[in-house]
Amino acid sequence: MTSSATSRTNLLGLPRPALEAFVAQLGSKPFRARQLMNWIYKRGEASFENMTDLAKEFRPRLSEHAQVCVPDIVTLQRSADGTCKWTLRADASQAFEMVFIPEPDRGTLCISSQVGCALDCSFCATAQQGFNRNLSTAEIVGQVWLAGRELADAHGTGPHGADRLVTNVVLMGMGEPLANFRNVVPAMRILLDDFGFDLSRRRVTLSTSGLVPQIYKLAAEINVALAVSLHAPNDELRSELVPINRKHPIAELLEACWHYLDEQNGRSVTFEYVMLDGVNDSPAQARALSSLLKGHPAKVNLIPFNPFPGTRYKRSPLRVIQRFRDELIQRGVLATIRRTRGDDIDAACGQLAGRVIDRTTVRLGDKVIGVAVHP
Repeated sequence: MTSSATSRTNLLGLPRPALEAFVAQLGSKPFRARQLMNWIYKRGEASFENMTDLAKEFRPRLSEHAQVCVPDIVTLQRSADGTCKWTLRADASQAFEMVFIPEPDRGTLCISSQVGCALDCSFCATAQQGFNRNLSTAEIVGQVWLAGRELADAHGTGPHGADRLVTNVVLMGMGEPLANFRNVVPAMRILLDDFGFDLSRRRVTLSTSGLVPQIYKLAAEINVALAVSLHAPNDELRSELVPINRKHPIAELLEACWHYLDEQNGRSVTFEYVMLDGVNDSPAQARALSSLLKGHPAKVNLIPFNPFPGTRYKRSPLRVIQRFRDELIQRGVLATIRRTRGDDIDAACGQLAGRVIDRTTVRLGDKVIGVAVHP
């Protein structure tokens, strides 16, 4: 990616083959690309002058033609439970968000793939903001790089080494990742690359609302953990909650999920199910959901609904969520209840809103066929 302001190439977000081609244009050997990736992703370094194992004559050429550029931080909020939410600048008027969730045994970074979202899921704050544009590969990778640096500064650790605080990355922030396929897949390659962030494929999760053709395409491209926003056990209700279901109904979606596991030798698909009071939380609906998933490599993550201004939904009571979970487990379907984190700073699941002022596509609504997908 080239910065329009400086005409220097942003190395952040260039997969290894593209970075090797770039250093070759500067008259250097391919191994320099691996050195650069090590400095950028493992050590969190942005200054070429500080990359001491690069040849001295090579560093000025890099400074002239390249840069490591990440999104600007607009705000940082800290929750009482330790969750952090950053609002990041996309341009003068647009912003998107990322969230870090610390746990005793891991640190999960939830990143965005778009400014807003066009899929119009009725229970999601992001969808109510409309859609502006896709994030670039550099903007997607830049969230992980930036979080590593920010957390390292706060905790006095290395940004991306053995003591790194970000151990898991989930594409569950603003946007539909598979609608930004051309930028998301290269970003995930860098997350997995031995010379990039070097994350295990089980520690990188892509969450989708169900763009079936892109799931098949993903199966041929990359091996990461797959999470699917299901939220209903039948097509009538799911089409109300997740409008893309009108184009890709549940049976078609599940077939694509099992195909992904077969192609990538995956262990299971996680199905996300937001618990909406009186809407999708009855024991009968739990039994219907178990009929869909029983006998398949699936687990269900029950998500207590997180309210946002203007929503018509309410969170299911805890006893109802627990009964729903028990109904699934009794029928042989693994189910867990997600612990709500960061809701006091609107950082919980479904609450990310960012700032989407120029809505080039307002919301999907009934126009499911018209969703913009960038392969």
